[in-house]
Amino acid sequence: MAAAPSVSSSITARLEVLPRPTLVSELTTTIEKAGGIVTALDVTASGHERMTVDVTCATRGEDHASEIVAALRGIVGVTVSRVSDRTFLLHLGGKLSIESKVPLRNRDDLSMAYTPGVARVCQAIAAHPEDARRLTIKRNTVAVVTDGTAVLGLGDIGPLAALPVMEGKAALFKRFAGIDAFPIALDTTDVDEIVATVCAIAPVFAGINLEDISAPRCFEVERRLRERLDIPVFHDDQHGTAIVVVAALTNALRVVRKDIGTVRILLSGAGAAGTAVLRLLLAAGARDVVVVDIDGVVYRDRPGLAESLRWTAERTNPRGITGTIRDAIAGTDVFIGVSAADILTGDDIATMAPDAVVFAMANPRPEVDPDEAAQHAAVVGTGRSDFANQINNVLAFPGVFRGLLDAQSHTITDGMLLAAATALASVVTEDELNPTYIVPSVFHPDVAHVVAAAVEKAARATAAAAGAGAPTGTPTEAIAIVR
Repeated sequence: MAAAPSVSSSITARLEVLPRPTLVSELTTTIEKAGGIVTALDVTASGHERMTVDVTCATRGEDHASEIVAALRGIVGVTVSRVSDRTFLLHLGGKLSIESKVPLRNRDDLSMAYTPGVARVCQAIAAHPEDARRLTIKRNTVAVVTDGTAVLGLGDIGPLAALPVMEGKAALFKRFAGIDAFPIALDTTDVDEIVATVCAIAPVFAGINLEDISAPRCFEVERRLRERLDIPVFHDDQHGTAIVVVAALTNALRVVRKDIGTVRILLSGAGAAGTAVLRLLLAAGARDVVVVDIDGVVYRDRPGLAESLRWTAERTNPRGITGTIRDAIAGTDVFIGVSAADILTGDDIATMAPDAVVFAMANPRPEVDPDEAAQHAAVVGTGRSDFANQINNVLAFPGVFRGLLDAQSHTITDGMLLAAATALASVVTEDELNPTYIVPSVFHPDVAHVVAAAVEKAARATAAAAGAGAPTGTPTEAIAIVR
Protein backbone atom coordinates (compact mmCIF):
# COMPACT_ATOMS: atom_id res chain seq x y z
CA MET A 1 0.00 0.00 0.00
CA ALA A 2 1.65 3.20 -1.20
CA ALA A 3 1.76 6.00 1.34
CA ALA A 4 -0.45 8.96 0.58
CA PRO A 5 0.88 12.53 0.71
CA SER A 6 0.66 13.79 4.28
CA VAL A 7 0.85 17.14 6.05
CA SER A 8 3.33 15.46 8.41
CA SER A 9 5.78 15.49 5.47
CA SER A 10 4.79 18.86 4.04
CA ILE A 11 7.20 21.46 2.72
CA THR A 12 7.11 25.15 1.89
CA ALA A 13 9.20 26.18 -1.11
CA ARG A 14 10.07 29.86 -1.57
CA LEU A 15 10.21 30.60 -5.27
CA GLU A 16 11.48 33.60 -7.26
CA VAL A 17 9.39 33.70 -10.43
CA LEU A 18 8.77 35.72 -13.56
CA PRO A 19 5.22 37.18 -13.42
CA ARG A 20 2.83 35.68 -15.99
CA PRO A 21 -0.88 34.80 -16.13
CA THR A 22 -0.31 31.03 -16.21
CA LEU A 23 2.03 30.96 -13.21
CA VAL A 24 -0.36 29.52 -10.61
CA SER A 25 -1.61 26.75 -12.88
CA GLU A 26 1.96 25.86 -13.88
CA LEU A 27 3.05 25.52 -10.24
CA THR A 28 0.02 23.52 -9.08
CA THR A 29 -0.01 21.26 -12.12
CA THR A 30 3.71 20.49 -11.74
CA ILE A 31 3.31 19.56 -8.09
CA GLU A 32 0.22 17.44 -8.71
CA LYS A 33 1.89 15.59 -11.60
CA ALA A 34 4.77 14.80 -9.23
CA GLY A 35 2.28 13.30 -6.78
CA GLY A 36 2.09 16.14 -4.25
CA ILE A 37 -0.93 18.02 -2.93
CA VAL A 38 -0.85 21.82 -2.88
CA THR A 39 -2.27 23.17 0.40
CA ALA A 40 -1.31 26.85 0.13
CA LEU A 41 0.11 29.35 -2.34
CA ASP A 42 1.03 32.84 -1.14
CA VAL A 43 2.62 35.82 -2.87
CA THR A 44 4.99 37.32 -0.29
CA ALA A 45 6.58 40.02 -2.50
CA SER A 46 5.88 41.47 -5.92
CA GLY A 47 7.67 43.72 -8.40
CA HIS A 48 7.52 44.54 -12.09
CA GLU A 49 10.09 41.93 -13.03
CA ARG A 50 10.00 39.35 -10.20
CA MET A 51 7.63 37.87 -7.66
CA THR A 52 8.30 35.85 -4.51
CA VAL A 53 5.86 32.99 -4.01
CA ASP A 54 5.64 30.51 -1.12
CA VAL A 55 4.15 27.17 -2.18
CA THR A 56 3.18 24.65 0.50
CA CYS A 57 2.44 21.05 -0.39
CA ALA A 58 2.00 17.66 1.23
CA THR A 59 4.45 14.94 0.19
CA ARG A 60 5.04 11.25 0.85
CA GLY A 61 8.37 11.84 2.56
CA GLU A 62 11.83 13.31 2.10
CA ASP A 63 12.65 11.56 -1.19
CA HIS A 64 9.30 12.55 -2.67
CA ALA A 65 9.80 16.14 -1.49
CA SER A 66 13.13 16.24 -3.32
CA GLU A 67 11.40 15.03 -6.50
CA ILE A 68 8.81 17.81 -6.24
CA VAL A 69 11.47 20.47 -5.70
CA ALA A 70 13.38 19.18 -8.71
CA ALA A 71 10.21 19.42 -10.80
CA LEU A 72 9.67 23.03 -9.66
CA ARG A 73 13.23 23.89 -10.63
CA GLY A 74 12.44 22.58 -14.12
CA ILE A 75 9.82 25.27 -14.74
CA VAL A 76 11.12 28.07 -16.96
CA GLY A 77 11.53 31.31 -15.04
CA VAL A 78 11.31 29.69 -11.58
CA THR A 79 14.17 29.75 -9.09
CA VAL A 80 13.87 27.82 -5.82
CA SER A 81 15.52 29.98 -3.20
CA ARG A 82 14.86 27.79 -0.16
CA VAL A 83 12.80 24.85 1.03
CA SER A 84 11.51 24.43 4.59
CA ASP A 85 10.23 21.25 6.19
CA ARG A 86 7.14 22.40 8.08
CA THR A 87 7.32 19.62 10.67
CA PHE A 88 10.92 20.47 11.57
CA LEU A 89 10.00 24.15 11.78
CA LEU A 90 7.23 23.30 14.25
CA HIS A 91 9.74 21.48 16.46
CA LEU A 92 12.40 24.22 16.50
CA GLY A 93 13.23 24.97 20.12
CA GLY A 94 10.87 22.25 21.34
CA LYS A 95 7.09 22.27 21.74
CA LEU A 96 6.87 23.08 25.45
CA SER A 97 7.60 25.95 27.80
CA ILE A 98 7.15 26.66 31.51
CA GLU A 99 5.23 29.75 32.54
CA SER A 100 4.56 31.23 35.96
CA LYS A 101 0.92 31.25 37.10
CA VAL A 102 1.53 34.15 39.49
CA PRO A 103 2.72 37.70 38.71
CA LEU A 104 6.07 38.93 40.03
CA ARG A 105 5.52 42.67 39.71
CA ASN A 106 7.04 44.02 42.93
CA ARG A 107 8.60 43.15 46.29
CA ASP A 108 5.26 42.13 47.77
CA ASP A 109 4.72 39.53 45.04
CA LEU A 110 8.28 38.27 45.45
CA SER A 111 7.98 37.96 49.23
CA MET A 112 4.90 35.74 48.90
CA ALA A 113 5.93 33.64 45.88
CA TYR A 114 9.47 33.18 47.18
CA THR A 115 11.33 34.09 50.34
CA PRO A 116 10.33 34.70 53.07
CA GLY A 117 6.65 33.78 52.55
CA VAL A 118 7.32 30.50 50.79
CA ALA A 119 8.90 29.14 53.98
CA ARG A 120 5.50 29.09 55.68
CA VAL A 121 4.11 26.93 52.87
CA CYS A 122 7.10 24.60 53.09
CA GLN A 123 6.53 24.16 56.82
CA ALA A 124 2.85 23.44 56.25
CA ILE A 125 3.68 20.67 53.74
CA ALA A 126 6.34 19.25 56.07
CA ALA A 127 3.67 18.94 58.77
CA HIS A 128 0.99 17.63 56.41
CA PRO A 129 2.56 16.04 53.27
CA GLU A 130 -0.88 15.45 51.72
CA ASP A 131 -1.18 19.22 51.31
CA ALA A 132 1.44 19.09 48.55
CA ARG A 133 -1.42 18.22 46.17
CA ARG A 134 -3.13 21.48 47.12
CA LEU A 135 -0.18 23.84 47.36
CA THR A 136 2.23 22.74 44.60
CA ILE A 137 2.26 21.68 40.97
CA LYS A 138 1.93 18.08 42.15
CA ARG A 139 -1.85 18.56 42.05
CA ASN A 140 -1.98 18.64 38.26
CA THR A 141 1.34 17.28 37.01
CA VAL A 142 2.19 13.99 35.29
CA ALA A 143 5.60 12.61 34.32
CA VAL A 144 5.86 11.15 30.82
CA VAL A 145 8.70 8.65 31.23
CA THR A 146 10.60 6.75 28.54
CA ASP A 147 13.93 5.07 27.95
CA GLY A 148 13.61 5.42 24.18
CA THR A 149 13.61 1.70 23.42
CA ALA A 150 10.26 1.33 21.61
CA VAL A 151 9.45 4.71 20.06
CA LEU A 152 6.48 4.71 17.67
CA GLY A 153 7.43 2.35 14.86
CA LEU A 154 11.09 3.37 15.05
CA GLY A 155 12.25 0.96 17.73
CA ASP A 156 15.22 1.58 20.02
CA ILE A 157 16.37 5.08 19.06
CA GLY A 158 17.46 6.22 22.51
CA PRO A 159 16.28 8.89 24.96
CA LEU A 160 17.38 11.99 23.04
CA ALA A 161 15.63 10.92 19.85
CA ALA A 162 12.54 9.97 21.88
CA LEU A 163 12.25 13.45 23.38
CA PRO A 164 10.13 14.98 20.55
CA VAL A 165 7.54 12.25 21.08
CA MET A 166 7.45 12.82 24.83
CA GLU A 167 7.08 16.56 24.25
CA GLY A 168 4.19 15.84 21.91
CA LYS A 169 2.56 13.61 24.52
CA ALA A 170 2.87 16.39 27.09
CA ALA A 171 1.28 18.83 24.64
CA LEU A 172 -1.66 16.43 24.18
CA PHE A 173 -2.15 16.19 27.94
CA LYS A 174 -2.42 19.98 28.11
CA ARG A 175 -4.62 20.39 25.03
CA PHE A 176 -7.19 17.74 25.84
CA ALA A 177 -7.24 17.58 29.65
CA GLY A 178 -5.56 20.71 30.99
CA ILE A 179 -2.85 18.58 32.63
CA ASP A 180 0.72 19.84 33.04
CA ALA A 181 2.89 16.95 31.84
CA PHE A 182 6.66 16.91 31.71
CA PRO A 183 8.84 14.71 29.45
CA ILE A 184 11.38 12.53 31.28
CA ALA A 185 13.77 10.69 28.92
CA LEU A 186 16.06 8.39 30.90
CA ASP A 187 19.55 7.50 29.71
CA THR A 188 19.35 3.93 30.95
CA THR A 189 17.60 0.72 29.94
CA ASP A 190 18.30 -1.02 33.25
CA VAL A 191 15.04 -1.86 35.02
CA ASP A 192 16.50 -1.26 38.50
CA GLU A 193 17.80 2.17 37.50
CA ILE A 194 14.54 3.16 35.77
CA VAL A 195 12.48 2.18 38.81
CA ALA A 196 14.84 3.89 41.25
CA THR A 197 14.95 7.09 39.18
CA VAL A 198 11.19 7.35 38.77
CA CYS A 199 10.67 6.71 42.48
CA ALA A 200 13.22 9.44 43.28
CA ILE A 201 11.42 12.08 41.18
CA ALA A 202 7.89 10.96 42.07
CA PRO A 203 7.28 13.58 44.80
CA VAL A 204 6.79 16.21 42.07
CA PHE A 205 4.06 14.29 40.25
CA ALA A 206 0.50 13.08 40.82
CA GLY A 207 0.82 10.34 38.17
CA ILE A 208 3.36 8.50 36.03
CA ASN A 209 2.74 7.82 32.31
CA LEU A 210 5.19 5.23 31.03
CA GLU A 211 5.81 5.56 27.32
CA ASP A 212 7.67 3.64 24.61
CA ILE A 213 9.54 1.21 26.89
CA SER A 214 10.11 -2.11 25.17
CA ALA A 215 8.59 -5.40 26.29
CA PRO A 216 9.07 -7.42 28.40
CA ARG A 217 10.93 -4.87 30.57
CA CYS A 218 7.93 -2.53 30.53
CA PHE A 219 5.88 -5.09 32.49
CA GLU A 220 8.49 -5.30 35.24
CA VAL A 221 8.94 -1.52 35.37
CA GLU A 222 5.21 -0.97 35.70
CA ARG A 223 4.71 -3.70 38.29
CA ARG A 224 7.51 -2.50 40.55
CA LEU A 225 6.55 1.15 40.30
CA ARG A 226 2.95 0.33 41.21
CA GLU A 227 4.20 -1.56 44.25
CA ARG A 228 6.43 1.29 45.45
CA LEU A 229 4.52 4.46 44.58
CA ASP A 230 1.34 5.95 46.03
CA ILE A 231 0.37 7.57 42.73
CA PRO A 232 -1.13 5.94 39.61
CA VAL A 233 1.27 4.35 37.12
CA PHE A 234 -0.15 4.02 33.60
CA HIS A 235 1.64 2.50 30.61
CA ASP A 236 -0.08 4.11 27.63
CA ASP A 237 1.25 1.64 25.07
CA GLN A 238 -0.57 -1.03 27.06
CA HIS A 239 -3.54 0.49 28.83
CA GLY A 240 -4.34 3.39 26.51
CA THR A 241 -4.40 1.02 23.56
CA ALA A 242 -6.57 -1.45 25.45
CA ILE A 243 -9.13 1.19 26.42
CA VAL A 244 -9.60 2.47 22.88
CA VAL A 245 -9.71 -1.03 21.37
CA VAL A 246 -12.40 -2.19 23.79
CA ALA A 247 -14.40 1.01 23.26
CA ALA A 248 -14.17 0.63 19.48
CA LEU A 249 -15.08 -3.06 19.66
CA THR A 250 -18.08 -2.27 21.88
CA ASN A 251 -19.49 -0.01 19.20
CA ALA A 252 -18.45 -2.20 16.27
CA LEU A 253 -20.36 -5.09 17.81
CA ARG A 254 -23.36 -2.80 18.19
CA VAL A 255 -23.15 -2.14 14.44
CA VAL A 256 -23.05 -5.85 13.49
CA ARG A 257 -25.42 -6.87 16.31
CA LYS A 258 -23.10 -9.37 17.98
CA ASP A 259 -22.22 -9.90 21.63
CA ILE A 260 -18.72 -9.82 23.07
CA GLY A 261 -19.44 -12.92 25.13
CA THR A 262 -20.16 -15.06 22.08
CA VAL A 263 -17.91 -13.74 19.30
CA ARG A 264 -14.66 -15.42 18.31
CA ILE A 265 -11.74 -12.98 18.53
CA LEU A 266 -8.29 -13.36 16.98
CA LEU A 267 -5.65 -11.12 18.55
CA SER A 268 -2.36 -10.69 16.70
CA GLY A 269 0.39 -9.52 19.03
CA ALA A 270 1.41 -10.80 22.45
CA GLY A 271 3.67 -7.97 23.55
CA ALA A 272 2.87 -5.01 25.78
CA ALA A 273 -0.15 -3.75 23.84
CA GLY A 274 -1.48 -7.21 23.02
CA THR A 275 -1.33 -8.41 26.61
CA ALA A 276 -3.13 -5.30 27.90
CA VAL A 277 -5.79 -5.57 25.18
CA LEU A 278 -6.32 -9.21 26.12
CA ARG A 279 -6.72 -8.41 29.83
CA LEU A 280 -9.33 -5.75 29.14
CA LEU A 281 -11.17 -7.89 26.58
CA LEU A 282 -11.51 -10.61 29.22
CA ALA A 283 -12.62 -8.04 31.80
CA ALA A 284 -15.24 -6.81 29.31
CA GLY A 285 -16.69 -10.31 28.95
CA ALA A 286 -14.86 -11.88 25.98
CA ARG A 287 -14.83 -15.67 26.26
CA ASP A 288 -13.27 -16.94 23.03
CA VAL A 289 -9.96 -15.19 22.29
CA VAL A 290 -7.12 -16.76 20.33
CA VAL A 291 -3.73 -15.02 20.43
CA VAL A 292 -1.04 -15.32 17.77
CA ASP A 293 2.55 -14.08 17.85
CA ILE A 294 5.50 -14.38 15.49
CA ASP A 295 5.63 -18.15 16.15
CA GLY A 296 1.95 -18.76 15.47
CA VAL A 297 -1.02 -19.54 17.71
CA VAL A 298 -0.38 -19.42 21.45
CA TYR A 299 -1.55 -22.55 23.25
CA ARG A 300 -0.60 -24.28 26.48
CA ASP A 301 1.53 -27.08 25.09
CA ARG A 302 3.23 -25.14 22.29
CA PRO A 303 6.88 -26.23 22.13
CA GLY A 304 9.27 -23.59 23.44
CA LEU A 305 6.50 -21.40 24.83
CA ALA A 306 8.09 -18.39 26.52
CA GLU A 307 7.41 -17.99 30.23
CA SER A 308 5.98 -14.53 29.54
CA LEU A 309 3.22 -16.20 27.49
CA ARG A 310 2.10 -18.67 30.18
CA TRP A 311 -0.56 -16.31 31.52
CA THR A 312 -1.90 -15.77 28.01
CA ALA A 313 -1.91 -19.46 27.16
CA GLU A 314 -3.84 -20.35 30.31
CA ARG A 315 -6.62 -17.82 29.67
CA THR A 316 -7.17 -18.07 25.92
CA ASN A 317 -7.81 -20.47 23.05
CA PRO A 318 -10.68 -22.51 24.54
CA ARG A 319 -11.11 -24.46 21.28
CA GLY A 320 -7.47 -25.60 21.20
CA ILE A 321 -6.57 -23.93 17.87
CA THR A 322 -3.01 -24.48 16.59
CA GLY A 323 -1.07 -23.43 13.52
CA THR A 324 -0.55 -20.06 11.85
CA ILE A 325 -2.49 -16.84 11.83
CA ARG A 326 -4.11 -17.89 8.56
CA ASP A 327 -5.25 -21.15 10.14
CA ALA A 328 -6.71 -19.24 13.09
CA ILE A 329 -8.53 -16.46 11.27
CA ALA A 330 -10.99 -18.66 9.39
CA GLY A 331 -14.46 -18.35 10.92
CA THR A 332 -13.55 -15.65 13.45
CA ASP A 333 -15.83 -12.68 14.05
CA VAL A 334 -13.17 -10.18 15.11
CA PHE A 335 -9.53 -9.61 14.17
CA ILE A 336 -7.46 -7.23 16.33
CA GLY A 337 -3.91 -6.52 15.19
CA VAL A 338 -1.26 -4.85 17.34
CA SER A 339 1.67 -6.53 15.65
CA ALA A 340 3.30 -6.13 12.24
CA ALA A 341 2.54 -4.91 8.73
CA ASP A 342 1.13 -6.94 5.86
CA ILE A 343 0.69 -10.28 7.62
CA LEU A 344 -2.77 -10.81 6.10
CA THR A 345 -4.48 -10.23 2.75
CA GLY A 346 -8.01 -9.45 1.71
CA ASP A 347 -8.42 -13.14 0.84
CA ASP A 348 -7.66 -14.02 4.46
CA ILE A 349 -10.32 -11.59 5.67
CA ALA A 350 -12.76 -13.25 3.30
CA THR A 351 -12.49 -16.46 5.36
CA MET A 352 -13.82 -14.72 8.48
CA ALA A 353 -17.41 -15.04 9.68
CA PRO A 354 -20.13 -12.85 8.08
CA ASP A 355 -20.24 -9.25 9.33
CA ALA A 356 -16.64 -9.45 10.53
CA VAL A 357 -14.83 -6.69 12.43
CA VAL A 358 -11.19 -5.92 11.58
CA PHE A 359 -8.93 -3.64 13.63
CA ALA A 360 -5.52 -3.53 11.89
CA MET A 361 -3.51 -1.12 14.03
CA ALA A 362 0.14 -1.61 13.13
CA ASN A 363 1.62 1.75 12.13
CA PRO A 364 2.35 3.11 9.65
CA ARG A 365 1.48 -0.01 7.65
CA PRO A 366 -1.43 -2.07 9.04
CA GLU A 367 -1.57 -5.85 9.29
CA VAL A 368 -3.84 -5.87 6.23
CA ASP A 369 -4.60 -3.24 3.62
CA PRO A 370 -7.71 -1.47 4.98
CA ASP A 371 -9.24 -1.11 1.53
CA GLU A 372 -8.83 -4.84 0.87
CA ALA A 373 -10.22 -5.68 4.31
CA ALA A 374 -13.25 -3.47 3.69
CA GLN A 375 -14.19 -5.61 0.70
CA HIS A 376 -15.04 -8.45 3.09
CA ALA A 377 -15.45 -7.03 6.63
CA ALA A 378 -18.43 -5.01 7.88
CA VAL A 379 -16.32 -2.71 10.08
CA VAL A 380 -12.65 -1.80 9.60
CA GLY A 381 -10.50 0.31 11.92
CA THR A 382 -6.82 1.25 11.90
CA GLY A 383 -4.37 3.40 13.82
CA ARG A 384 -4.07 5.80 10.90
CA SER A 385 -5.68 9.19 10.49
CA ASP A 386 -6.27 8.78 6.74
CA PHE A 387 -8.83 5.98 7.14
CA ALA A 388 -12.17 5.83 8.91
CA ASN A 389 -12.28 4.64 12.53
CA GLN A 390 -8.87 5.75 13.77
CA ILE A 391 -8.21 3.84 17.00
CA ASN A 392 -6.00 6.41 18.69
CA ASN A 393 -4.71 6.44 22.27
CA VAL A 394 -5.27 10.18 22.56
CA LEU A 395 -8.95 9.30 22.95
CA ALA A 396 -8.09 7.69 26.28
CA PHE A 397 -5.08 8.87 28.25
CA PRO A 398 -5.94 12.57 28.77
CA GLY A 399 -9.35 11.77 30.23
CA VAL A 400 -8.03 8.84 32.23
CA PHE A 401 -5.42 10.98 33.98
CA ARG A 402 -7.85 13.87 34.42
CA GLY A 403 -10.13 11.51 36.31
CA LEU A 404 -7.30 10.02 38.36
CA LEU A 405 -5.97 13.44 39.34
CA ASP A 406 -9.40 14.80 40.20
CA ALA A 407 -10.04 11.78 42.43
CA GLN A 408 -6.54 12.13 43.93
CA SER A 409 -6.25 8.41 43.27
CA HIS A 410 -3.28 6.45 44.56
CA THR A 411 -3.65 3.63 42.06
CA ILE A 412 -5.24 2.49 38.81
CA THR A 413 -7.19 -0.72 38.32
CA ASP A 414 -8.69 -2.77 35.50
CA GLY A 415 -12.08 -1.56 36.70
CA MET A 416 -11.06 2.04 36.04
CA LEU A 417 -9.74 1.10 32.59
CA LEU A 418 -12.99 -0.66 31.75
CA ALA A 419 -14.96 2.35 33.01
CA ALA A 420 -12.93 4.53 30.65
CA ALA A 421 -13.61 2.20 27.70
CA THR A 422 -17.33 2.10 28.42
CA ALA A 423 -17.50 5.87 28.74
CA LEU A 424 -15.55 6.42 25.53
CA ALA A 425 -17.89 4.11 23.62
CA SER A 426 -20.89 6.02 24.97
CA VAL A 427 -19.72 9.26 23.34
CA VAL A 428 -20.91 7.84 20.00
CA THR A 429 -24.70 8.01 20.19
CA GLU A 430 -27.09 5.52 18.61
CA ASP A 431 -28.04 8.11 15.99
CA GLU A 432 -24.38 8.68 15.07
CA LEU A 433 -23.25 5.06 15.03
CA ASN A 434 -22.43 3.47 11.67
CA PRO A 435 -19.70 1.21 10.19
CA THR A 436 -17.38 4.18 9.55
CA TYR A 437 -18.00 5.97 12.86
CA ILE A 438 -17.47 3.69 15.85
CA VAL A 439 -15.13 5.99 17.78
CA PRO A 440 -15.39 9.76 18.14
CA SER A 441 -12.91 12.23 16.75
CA VAL A 442 -10.01 13.08 19.02
CA PHE A 443 -11.31 16.66 18.82
CA HIS A 444 -14.82 15.75 19.98
CA PRO A 445 -15.48 18.18 22.84
CA ASP A 446 -17.03 15.57 25.14
CA VAL A 447 -14.39 12.82 25.01
CA ALA A 448 -11.98 13.84 27.76
CA HIS A 449 -14.76 15.08 30.05
CA VAL A 450 -16.86 11.92 29.77
CA VAL A 451 -13.87 9.59 30.23
CA ALA A 452 -12.56 11.66 33.16
CA ALA A 453 -15.91 11.59 34.94
CA ALA A 454 -16.17 7.81 34.61
CA VAL A 455 -12.62 7.22 35.82
CA GLU A 456 -13.02 9.62 38.74
CA LYS A 457 -16.22 7.84 39.81
CA ALA A 458 -14.54 4.42 39.57
CA ALA A 459 -11.45 5.65 41.43
CA ARG A 460 -13.50 7.08 44.28
CA ALA A 461 -15.53 3.86 44.50
CA THR A 462 -12.31 1.84 44.62
CA ALA A 463 -10.95 4.04 47.41
CA ALA A 464 -14.20 3.76 49.35
CA ALA A 465 -14.28 -0.03 48.99
CA ALA A 466 -10.72 -0.19 50.30
CA GLY A 467 -11.76 1.85 53.31
CA ALA A 468 -9.81 4.91 52.23
CA GLY A 469 -12.86 7.05 51.46
CA ALA A 470 -12.42 10.37 49.79
CA PRO A 471 -8.95 11.96 49.95
CA THR A 472 -8.58 13.61 53.31
CA GLY A 473 -5.89 14.96 55.57
CA THR A 474 -5.66 17.57 58.25
CA PRO A 475 -5.53 20.88 56.40
CA THR A 476 -3.36 23.59 57.79
CA GLU A 477 -5.00 26.64 59.29
CA ALA A 478 -3.93 28.68 56.29
CA ILE A 479 -5.62 26.30 53.83
CA ALA A 480 -8.76 26.26 55.92
CA ILE A 481 -8.87 30.07 55.71
CA VAL A 482 -8.48 29.93 51.92
CA ARG A 483 -11.35 27.46 51.69
